[in-house]
Parts: sequence; structure tokens; C-alpha cells
Amino acid sequence: MKLIFATNNAHKAEEIRSVLKGDIQVITLKEAGIDLEIPEPYDSLEENARSKSTTIFAMTGINCFSEDTGLEVAALGGEPGVKSARYAGEGRSFDANIDKLLARLEGVTDRKARFRTVISLFIDGRETQFEGICEGRITEKRKGENGFGYDPVFVPDGAALSFAEMDMAGKNKFSHRKKATEKLVAFLNSLS
Repeated sequence: MKLIFATNNAHKAEEIRSVLKGDIQVITLKEAGIDLEIPEPYDSLEENARSKSTTIFAMTGINCFSEDTGLEVAALGGEPGVKSARYAGEGRSFDANIDKLLARLEGVTDRKARFRTVISLFIDGRETQFEGICEGRITEKRKGENGFGYDPVFVPDGAALSFAEMDMAGKNKFSHRKKATEKLVAFLNSLS
């Protein structure tokens, strides 16, 4: 089975592919020859993910999926949430986003946070969504060089290392994206 992953983010594609096994081939927008940045104008991860998958399915007629992920920090009322990629502005700078987050949490002792991923699968003209959540906390400073986004400041519950201090196998033991992808795979397997 071939699925287009409606993303231009190579890091997300690598994470998804590290979970998928067997007969599922995932190609990114670039690999599909699609040069398009799909807007994420909605106030929920679910709506943004749906918008991306339905756009690509309408364009191509090929089964596809998309995802939207947000970091939700309890002490900030769920921020940055759906605005995670653009928290510090439209420039989408990982470093600027982390700087803003750490500044907002300065002096805050409750550093509980979670990553939440929603995958929207559009297959045979029908949409199904899958959610993955990873609970954890925000560190006071960056730790590690791996990963992307908020990985240097997020430590999942049950771990001593930040996501950015882990290799892919370590991150996948906790990953919100892996949890959502496993639900996607189980669903796809149930169709065959």
C-alpha cells in the first residue's frame, strides 16, 4: 500500500517511517512531486490534520494521511498547542519557539506538559483519525542535540533524558507520534 504523507517536514517523515513496517510505503509531498505548503488555520489539531489530508486526497486521488502535533503546557493553559510550530512567529524557528516557552515558564514550578499528535487518514474517500499522547515535563534549559522542535526541553514521564538526548529507538519508546502511528497501522491492517 502506498500512502502520501501530507508533510514537508523530513523529521516527521523519518519518525513515521521508523514505526511503519511491512507493506506500507510512505512518500512525502516532495517525493510525490507536490510543491505545496498547506495552511493550518484552525484552532484544533484535528481540524488542521483533516484539512491537510483532504486537500491532498482531492488533488491526487491517492490515499494519504497527515498529522498535526502540539505541545500543551499545563501552566500556560495548554499553550503553545495548535500554534506550536509558530509559537514565536511565522518564521517557524525551533530556537525562537523554545526561547519563548522557557521565558514564559521562568519561575514556574509546575512544568507538566504533553505532546499530542492527531493523524488524519483519508483512504478510499473516508477519513479516520488517530490520537497519540506523551505526558512529560519541560526542563529549565535545553538538553541534547537530536530530534527537532521542542525535543531539547521535553522529558517524557518515565525517562531521565530529554527527547533530544535520545536516539530514534529511545524516543519511540515514549513518542506521541509513534502511538498515533501504531493506531494507524492497526487500522490499515484491519482493512486487509
